[in-house]
Amino acid sequence: MTRPVVISIDAMGGDHGPSVAVPGVAIAVQRLAGRDVRYLLHGDAALIEAELARHPAARAVSEVRHTDRAVAADEKPAQALRRGKGTSLWNAIEAIRDKEADAAVSAGNTGALMAMSKLILRMSVGLDRPAIVASWPTARGVSAVLDVGANITSDATQLVEFAIMGAAFHAAVHSKDRSRRSTVGLLNVGSEDVKGHEEVREAGRLLRETSLDLDYYGFVEGDDIAKGTVDVVVTDGFTGNIALKTAEGMAKHFFVPIIRETLTSTLLAKLGAVIASGALKQMKGRLDPSSVNGGPLLGLNGVVVKSHGGTDAKGFANALKVAADLAASDYAEQIARNMDRFGAALPGVQAAAAEGAE
Repeated sequence: MTRPVVISIDAMGGDHGPSVAVPGVAIAVQRLAGRDVRYLLHGDAALIEAELARHPAARAVSEVRHTDRAVAADEKPAQALRRGKGTSLWNAIEAIRDKEADAAVSAGNTGALMAMSKLILRMSVGLDRPAIVASWPTARGVSAVLDVGANITSDATQLVEFAIMGAAFHAAVHSKDRSRRSTVGLLNVGSEDVKGHEEVREAGRLLRETSLDLDYYGFVEGDDIAKGTVDVVVTDGFTGNIALKTAEGMAKHFFVPIIRETLTSTLLAKLGAVIASGALKQMKGRLDPSSVNGGPLLGLNGVVVKSHGGTDAKGFANALKVAADLAASDYAEQIARNMDRFGAALPGVQAAAAEGAE
């Protein structure tokens, strides 16, 4: 009999703690109907049990692990590490290391989550740094964009590692055809090979000249993200985070208010809004950040998913689904295979480049 997938949850993380985490579990139970998924909830048992009492479906598949300690949203990573052992965040991650869980989800402090995950789980063999990947709604579906905040700068080799991790993530979570290789593009200021800084150009050369199990498209520009030109867009965390926050801000503070203002400006506009209510509801769903909430920390020896701190229960449920999908997939094996290929090919590619430069 197949054993259940177990997801370990930092129930005290984020802006709302158990009041969002537990209803999120209840929604995830519905979304993952037919799959055997169980949950370990770490945090204040009294608060968690009070929420579980309101959600019998979540109660039936959950186990509570009490701790009265939590990581504050404003704690520095170094401070969180010093006092982190025994907190709900630490315990949620530790459950993966101790083979009690297959994945962990937290809406808490990103820096602390990153630091604790690296310390407790360590990096996968061959990988240098973790990366946070965002699921990005596009004209063609959903693309994966990484890094969106884990690393301010990245060299060429690290960008290739991000490409490998992003391709495996997209195949596991978003691909409808698992036999099709993910397409990967490097975010740049132009599509020509001579554009961009040295690290991006070198990463492009490495992706072209090493035989990896992905399809390298080439350089892509900012507007290609929304177009869905490629399945995976690779960049450093500084650029990726700015792009992500810009897109979120445009959706929340510009598009939605403008649409609302336009549709309520006149009686005729209001009538049109009523007639088009079904289509408008569908559009609102595509623009809703909660529908793509859940950014995994790729590259670790285990599945760790960062939920947005201010998300609602629907968004938290989406992060839980991402964790369940990754835990049940072969994405770690796909990363390992491509890293083996890259490691074997890299010396020869670098040697050929050195000879060509002489």
